[in-house]
Amino acid sequence: MTPSKKAQRSGQVRPLVLVVEDEESFVDALRVGLDREGFDVEVAIDGVQALEVFDATRPDLILLDLMLPKLSGIDVCRRLRERSEVPIIVVSAKSEEIDTVLLLEMGADDFVTKPYRLRELVARMRAVQRRRVSAEPRVDVGATIEAGGVRLEPETRRCYVRGEEVKLRRKEFELLQLLLANAGLVLTREVLIDRVWGTDYVGDTKTLDVHVKRLRALIEQDPKSPTLITTVRGVGYRLDAPKPPS
Repeated sequence: MTPSKKAQRSGQVRPLVLVVEDEESFVDALRVGLDREGFDVEVAIDGVQALEVFDATRPDLILLDLMLPKLSGIDVCRRLRERSEVPIIVVSAKSEEIDTVLLLEMGADDFVTKPYRLRELVARMRAVQRRRVSAEPRVDVGATIEAGGVRLEPETRRCYVRGEEVKLRRKEFELLQLLLANAGLVLTREVLIDRVWGTDYVGDTKTLDVHVKRLRALIEQDPKSPTLITTVRGVGYRLDAPKPPS
């Protein structure tokens, strides 16, 4: 797909999938099946071509075979992660030894084994797309944000709670800014840590809980029974902005 075609596709609902696979029989079946499921398909038959096609088309999702000519699937995955957060599903044959931990560390979102059922594959594709969408929180760095009686002014680094200014440490400010900008949405623990502490953070994840506890002490009317920053058990946190009375 040329850049001009990519531009034409941008207004369409159908996502573009890059299938990186050198077995023609799999490619033909996938092209027909995915088209029927509402996906557009581009194909690369080796690792080097995969990177070239990715740069030219910027697909919405990648199906990546591990055993490829010229450049292995693992190397392709690593290089893609250096330039993009595009969802990647790795495909491997049952006979291949696959280190799932290594793949996840490389940045793969999921993996399936051949032979697979198209229905299961499509379900996994849609699942990783949903996760990526929910994992992209919104933040307008310069805009004043207000919700639930809390007002943040990023340009002056000031925070007001029910009209009174409160002092926040830098990470507390950044965490509250992220939650406010995505009021009503659940942000996973991983997303919060990545966006506030950085993707290379290797410290104790309880740091997040400590910061949330301090924020609650500063902005909640009753920190022991929080109604603004709520915990979504097993997932993360959500800032619930109460609706004004009608």
